[in-house]
Formats: sequence, C-alpha cells, structure tokens
Amino acid sequence: MVVLAASIISKSGKALVSRQFVDMSRIRIEGLLAAFPKLVGTGKQHTYVKTENVRYVYQPIEGLYLLLITNKQSNILEDLDTLRLLSKLVPEYSPSLDEEGVCKTAFKLIFAFDEAISLGNKENVTVQQVKQYCEMESHEEKAHKLMMQSKINETKDVMKKKASELDKMRMERGKLDKGGYSSISGPRVIEKAFNDMSITGTGFGSGSGLGGLSTDMDSFSSKPKGASNFSEGRPSAPATAPGKGLGMKLGKTQKTNQFLESLKAEGEVILEDVQPSSVQSRVSPLPPSDPITVTIEEKLNVLVKRDGGVNNFDVQGTLALQILNDADGFIQLQIEDQDVPGLSFKTHPNINKDLFNSQQVVGAKDPNRPFPSGQNETPLVKWRIQGMDESSLPLSVNCWPSVSGSETYVNIEYEAAEMFDLHNVVISIPLPALRDAPSVRQIDGEWKYDSRNSVLEWSIILIDQSNRSGSMEFVVPPADPSTFFPISIGFSASSTFSDLKVTGIRPLKDGNPPKYSQRARLVTANYQVV
Repeated sequence: MVVLAASIISKSGKALVSRQFVDMSRIRIEGLLAAFPKLVGTGKQHTYVKTENVRYVYQPIEGLYLLLITNKQSNILEDLDTLRLLSKLVPEYSPSLDEEGVCKTAFKLIFAFDEAISLGNKENVTVQQVKQYCEMESHEEKAHKLMMQSKINETKDVMKKKASELDKMRMERGKLDKGGYSSISGPRVIEKAFNDMSITGTGFGSGSGLGGLSTDMDSFSSKPKGASNFSEGRPSAPATAPGKGLGMKLGKTQKTNQFLESLKAEGEVILEDVQPSSVQSRVSPLPPSDPITVTIEEKLNVLVKRDGGVNNFDVQGTLALQILNDADGFIQLQIEDQDVPGLSFKTHPNINKDLFNSQQVVGAKDPNRPFPSGQNETPLVKWRIQGMDESSLPLSVNCWPSVSGSETYVNIEYEAAEMFDLHNVVISIPLPALRDAPSVRQIDGEWKYDSRNSVLEWSIILIDQSNRSGSMEFVVPPADPSTFFPISIGFSASSTFSDLKVTGIRPLKDGNPPKYSQRARLVTANYQVV
C-alpha cells in the first residue's frame, strides 16, 4: 500500500494542506487535486474514486474534503483505515474546520500526517500517540528559554540602574547651573560621568538593549564642553540649548534615511551605520579554546562546460597553525593524507623539507626556534591537486532552457557526489532584464531574486544523503539560452579532497604534548558552469 499524498481541499478543488510522501512535482499534485471535484459524486459520505493512474479515497468534513491519493495497487481496506485515523487527527489540530482554520494550523496538520504515514505506509499509532510525538517537549529547550529570559531581566535591571544614575547627574548639573558655577565645575562632573559610562556603553551597544546609552552620553557631554571654550569672564551658553551643528545633522539624517529607503525599495542591500565598538564586537571571531589550532582548507577553482566536460579543475590547499602561547611553539606536527593522484606539496622555507618528505612531519629547520604565536594563523604547508576529471566534481549542475510560445521554461537540476555533505549551497543563475520576478513553478530549496543584478539565487542549506539530487523550474519571457550562463556556484564542506589531517603533536622540550584542535573545510573560490 502506497499513499502518494494526503490533502485537505475545498469543494472547488483548492488545495489547503497537502503532504506528498513520494517524489512529486507541484504541478502534478495541483492537477490531481483540481481534477478531484469533477470526479466525485453526490450523496456519499465515505467512498473512493478510481482514475486511470490513481485512486482517490476521501471523506467530507463539513465544507471540505479529506483526501488520500494512492496508487491503484494499494489495499483499499488499509486506505480506509488510514483515512479514518487522519479524520480523527484533523479536528484535534484544527478546531475550526473551514479554509481559514485549516490554513492557520497547516504546519501542525502536516506534522501529524508525517507521524501517521511514513514513506506512504500507515504507522501503527493512535491519536494520543501522534499528539504525544508532536508535542516534542525538550528539557534543554526549556532551560535555554529560562536562561535567555534571565539575561533579558538582568539587562533590564542594568538599564534601569544606569537611567537612574543619568537622572541624578542631570539633577546635579541643574543645581550647579543655578549656583552659577557651571563654567568651572559643570564640565568636570559631566566629563567624569562620560568617562565612567563609556565603558558600559561599549559593552551594551552591540545588541543587549542599551545601545542608545552611549549616544545619550555623547550629546550629554558635548554640550558643556562646547560651553567651556568661552572665556571665564563671559557667561556660558545654556547646557540644554541644542547647537547649530546638531540641527544640521538631524536634517541630513532625514534626507539620508529617505535616500536609503528608496534604495531598499529597489532591492539594494543597505548596511546600517553602527557604532565602531559594536562592529568590532560583532565581526571579531571567537577566541580559540585550545592552545594550538590547526586549520586545513582547500579552495576549488572549477570551470565546467554546459554540454559536459571540464575546462579547469584545480584544488589548492593550505595547512595553517595558530599558537596562543610562546611556550607551546616548540613542537612538530605528524600528518597523514590520502594517496590522491596529482597531489603535490610545498612547504614554508623555514620548514625542514627532508623531515617532511621522509616522515610527513612538519617541523622547523632550527629546533631551537619556535613557531610564531599570537592571534594570526601561520601557513606552513601548501598543496595542489590537478588532473581530476568530471567524475570527481562535488556538485554538478545542468541547465535546460526551452522556448515555448511567448515564454521560456528553464529547468535546472543538481547532482551531488557521495563523498561530501555540502553546506550553504547557493546557485546563481543570470537572467535577462525583467520587470517582475520570474515565476518559479517548482523548487527543492529556497529562491531569491536580485532585481538590480538580474540574478536568481537558488539556495539549499544542506545537501546530504537525503537530497543528493534536486531540481528547480521557472518561467521568464522569451530569451536566448546563452543568457542563463555562466552559472556561479558556492558551497562549503567539512572534509577535503586530500583528507589531510594532523594525527599527533610532538613536543621538542620536556613535558606532555599540548592540547590542540583541528578543523578542515572545503570552499569554492570560483566554481562556474560556462
């Protein structure tokens, strides 16, 4: 028994929720669902309809249909049993059995269908078991939410404390102004307050809710500083009066915001201005947790012909070392790699080449000279792999544009090799100049249209054993097939072609081997279908 799809549709054939359990395009399932109301009879409460290719097993639920689409070889009794289970699940997750109620609970219904049917076959479960499986209670999730809420509450408390301190300083400033000592004591008090607050402003300015604190203090301290430039014999300007420069900046900001909004409306990505302290804290990488970090990276330069074959297939790798403490620099690295045809190595001039070639040990020529330490990585070994053919490609992409009447149908498919699991895959297809976004009919993944560059980006977060192949179909106005090339591809992987790795670290001085971590990654420098 194979259930092709479980769906909830309206009386007119409009699909509200549909879960496919076999590989089926969107156009096909929509066609099957739209044809069903024309086949069903009247006056029946629980029955089935056969067509040339499939069987519809359905049950009316108020103004909707609960529908199973199966193949003709399936067991009708098991189909009815499956339909009976789904008919009990639908009211549990969608109390309002109308179009709006079903659409609001669509994801809950899909999750329930997945628990009831697996790979087209009914699971031996009850309604209560399905509800229990779908709840997915997690102790770790609850602990994480409690921790985040405590951090939010702590940040709010700090914000209230700093706000009260600001109010006190403003009151002190007002007292000093009334006493006639604003030109002598006022700036000192406020400058001291600004210096105290600059540290906390930097810490909270990167997104914890106190970003406006440093801005308030900047304007707060700039006013008395401007007043202190006058001579002692002249009266100081009121501290609360805004300067002329500040007014001009406000006007400029409004015009700038309008300009940025117009750019955003055209599809341009705009980076917002932030404080330097927040930029630094946001982009700075996390410090390494181990004393020694080994980074193994390979970059791909690939040009694939659209009709088959490879113009260029070049792999360039680097082994880099990062050491935090000077005392850990007196070491040697024992490495190993796969025997890959066309693999050739080059070592740093300060590396002992004889030791590397004979024993695959990375060590300095002068044993008394340690490896460099600090926050920067030091490349020690480079390698290159040449001569690989099309069968070694991690990802192959085929594009099939065809003109039909006043439209161009473009079908694109990818096939990934078994050797790598690919992360953050982005396939960029150039398009002719369009007034509107292309019509995407079917896609495995997500898509985004860049109107300024006229590029359609097809993104897949992860390609593994579950989705080694996928396809996308979209429609644009008539265009020459060469318009859709070259196709640019970007991805990363956590393993490499050479499979080079560090198997151990030897200390050159007395003591235990230091702790180390290593990370390997494969990235694309230039990967195109031309």
